[in-house]
Amino acid sequence: MSIFKRLTYPVTKWLAKNRLQKLYRETAASPKRVIQFGPDDKFILFSDCHRGDNSWKDDYAPNRNLHLNALRYYLQREFTYIEMGDGDELFEIKEFDAIAYAHRDIFYYMREFYCEPPAPENPDTRKKKQNPGFYMLFGNHDIQRRSPEVVRKQLHQFFIEYKGQNVDMFPDLEVYEGLILRYQQDGDDLDMFLVHGHQGDWFNDYLWWLALVTVRYIWGPLQQFVGWRDPTMPPKPYYINKWGVQQRIMEWTAEENQVLICGHTHHAHFPKPQDEAHYFNTGSCVHPRAITGIEIQDGTIALVKWEMAPRLADGVMHVERTVLVEPEPILAYKRNV
Repeated sequence: MSIFKRLTYPVTKWLAKNRLQKLYRETAASPKRVIQFGPDDKFILFSDCHRGDNSWKDDYAPNRNLHLNALRYYLQREFTYIEMGDGDELFEIKEFDAIAYAHRDIFYYMREFYCEPPAPENPDTRKKKQNPGFYMLFGNHDIQRRSPEVVRKQLHQFFIEYKGQNVDMFPDLEVYEGLILRYQQDGDDLDMFLVHGHQGDWFNDYLWWLALVTVRYIWGPLQQFVGWRDPTMPPKPYYINKWGVQQRIMEWTAEENQVLICGHTHHAHFPKPQDEAHYFNTGSCVHPRAITGIEIQDGTIALVKWEMAPRLADGVMHVERTVLVEPEPILAYKRNV
């Protein structure tokens, strides 16, 4: 496999470069996909939740409460939540209703970022905020959401069994392939390009339908009934595959002098301003006993982790937020070319 990757690397690099360049142009040309913000704005970026049906093959289920606690924390502090793709495991789970039922409380909290508070006389009708605090990208495992019709059917309303009716969840939500966060401060600015990170990959982009068949009908049953360990769990969280998708994206960011934030690989990555490639990776929400994400606030960017840990005073287990990489000023990543 390594030899094949080496031999095909020039082609896969070219494919990734063209996909990213085209997507960046399309994103920059769409005003609703360019989010302008300043030092007073706050964002939390999570990727690769892979919410499933709460069965043994649901990789999200063990970390569900970590994510729920993190959502409460960021909602209370008025962060904007951006989910960077693969939020729901639509490869393994054919019917999204099973995911919506299994993790309804998570979706309720996500809705609070997006919707205005309900009217007391009609709590099931919700309206999108004028400045919504929630954005969603699609990845390879929920690539079906590149279709607006799929998004409308799955996310605009949920059927609530005990009420016997549909209720508003994310009305008028659009799911994008890319976003641009445009930071502005004191007459200076910097664009951060947000994608899931599968762009240009043979198996996960161009042959996604084959990947779906493999995951749904081969890997899913093996994980469910045999108990095989998820191969996407990174034993080396900062490892970069020399011939893999991360390397291709890193080379593109260096060549284009472009800050890029993605997920997909489940390997967190946080560059220093002096690094050649300004490639950030959020990690994932399916690490063993932990989730990682990227925080943006006060004009800085940082990598954080949420995990269960014993409290020092009495040993009681509690959810703890840890800053893995100290905040760096966003504008420190701007290069004059």
